[in-house]
Amino acid sequence: MSGEALPARRRPSLLAPAILTVIGTLVLCTLGAWQLERMTEKHDFIARLEAQAAGAPAVMPAASNWATLDPAKLDLTRVAASGAFIDGPFASVRTTIASGGPGTRQLSGFGRWVFQGFRLAGGGTILINRGFVPENRLGEIKPAAGPATVTGFLRAAEARNAFTPSDLPAQREFYTRDPAAIAASLGLSGGPSFYLEAERQGDGLIPPAGVDPKELIARIPDNHLQYALTWFGLALTLLGVFAAFVLQARKIPQAHKAGDAAP
Repeated sequence: MSGEALPARRRPSLLAPAILTVIGTLVLCTLGAWQLERMTEKHDFIARLEAQAAGAPAVMPAASNWATLDPAKLDLTRVAASGAFIDGPFASVRTTIASGGPGTRQLSGFGRWVFQGFRLAGGGTILINRGFVPENRLGEIKPAAGPATVTGFLRAAEARNAFTPSDLPAQREFYTRDPAAIAASLGLSGGPSFYLEAERQGDGLIPPAGVDPKELIARIPDNHLQYALTWFGLALTLLGVFAAFVLQARKIPQAHKAGDAAP
């Protein structure tokens, strides 16, 4: 009725939103701090790789110690391995290499990594990824033979995912760099759960082209600062949303005057 006061509107409780905002902010800030910690670890890791690439390679781990080594911790350790390539066929892993930046000279496009067995002078057999070969030049590649000293990086097995095609071991064709599966297709046994990725020799335009240490290091993802800023930004956004909610709650009138009611 005209002239009657409207009932007062209650302010919404701020307790539950405040608690949720505090929890959400703490979680987001923790994620941001974790990314900063990961960034520091990644930079230390890259610095170690750069120092290794500039210095003398380490000694290849003895075969007697392979079973106790952690491939994840061993990954990207630069070593020199002396021995001889094993007579027989090679296996290949399908891959794609992106074109390099301006001024770089490297093979790129669709192709294969070429894997071959290598018998170490100190005992034991390891797989060597000899390098990348464009698909249209695979027929040019012959198995390596004879004694050699190979400098490169020890690498852990490459993981599969739900979209990885099935391997073709009978044709010695693979879609992941899995040393156990590749060694089995070549009739090799007793090898480690890691392989040796050969370092590039020459200009990188003659297949199989090994990895260039600088390019290998440059391909290591280092997006942790971006991720950290994203988490911290979300925390600030959450605080801003809560502040806007509080301001809006303060503007809610406690009651309508009778004269403000519509006739």
